[in-house]
Amino acid sequence: MTKKQAISAILLVVVIPLILLIGATLLEDGKYNIISMLVAIIACIPFFLSFEKRKPDAREILVIAVMSAISVAGRAVFAWIPGFKPVTALTAITGFKLGPEAGFLTGAVSAISSNILFGQGPWTPFQMFTWGMLGYIAGWLGKTKWMERKLGLILYGIVAGVLFSFIMDIWTVISYDGHFNWRRYMAAAGTALPFTATYVLSNVVFLLLLTKPIGEKLERMKVKYGIMQPNSK
Repeated sequence: MTKKQAISAILLVVVIPLILLIGATLLEDGKYNIISMLVAIIACIPFFLSFEKRKPDAREILVIAVMSAISVAGRAVFAWIPGFKPVTALTAITGFKLGPEAGFLTGAVSAISSNILFGQGPWTPFQMFTWGMLGYIAGWLGKTKWMERKLGLILYGIVAGVLFSFIMDIWTVISYDGHFNWRRYMAAAGTALPFTATYVLSNVVFLLLLTKPIGEKLERMKVKYGIMQPNSK
C-alpha cells in the first residue's frame, strides 16, 4: 500500500465512521445535511489522490457521474420491491474495474443522489458510507482474478448484502436514543432478516447480469481513453 492509499484508507475507514458516530450521538442526527456533505467531500479526496502524477480529466469524473446516475435510476425502477435494488452491484462493478476510490465515491454519490427521490434523513450519511465501503472493498477485490468468476461474484453479493444490513442496523439502534446497545442491535438484525435476504438476492442477481456487459464497457473506456490510469498522461 502506497502512502496515498494509506491516507485514503484512513479517511474512508476511520475519519468518516467517526464523523457518522459524532453526528448520530453528539448532534443527535440534527445536522444530517451537514454530515452528508462532509462525507461526500471526504469521499472525493481519495478519488483525486489516486491520480498520483496528474489531475483527472472530465471524462473520468463523468464516468463516476454516469455510474451513479444509473444506480439512482435502477433504485427508482425497482422501488416497488423493498430491498431489491441494483445499487450495490453497480457500485461494486465500478470498484472492480476502476479501483477502490472510484467504487467508494460512486456508492456515496448514489446514496445521497437517490435519496432526493426516496427522502433525505439522518440515515443518508450511513447509507453513503455503507454503499461506499462496499464499492471500496470491491475495488480491492477487483485487483485479483477471483472476481472474474461467477462464484466470486456470488460470494461477494452474499457478504455485501449481509454487511449492508448489519451496518445500517447500527444506525437503527443509535437512532433510538443516541446510544448503542447490543441487545437492541441483535433484535434489529433479527427483525431485518427478510430484508437482508432480499439484499443478498438482489446483489447476486444484478452482479451476475450486469458485471460482464457493464464491466466490458468500462474496460474499453479505460483502454481507449486512458481513464483511471495514474500515469497514462
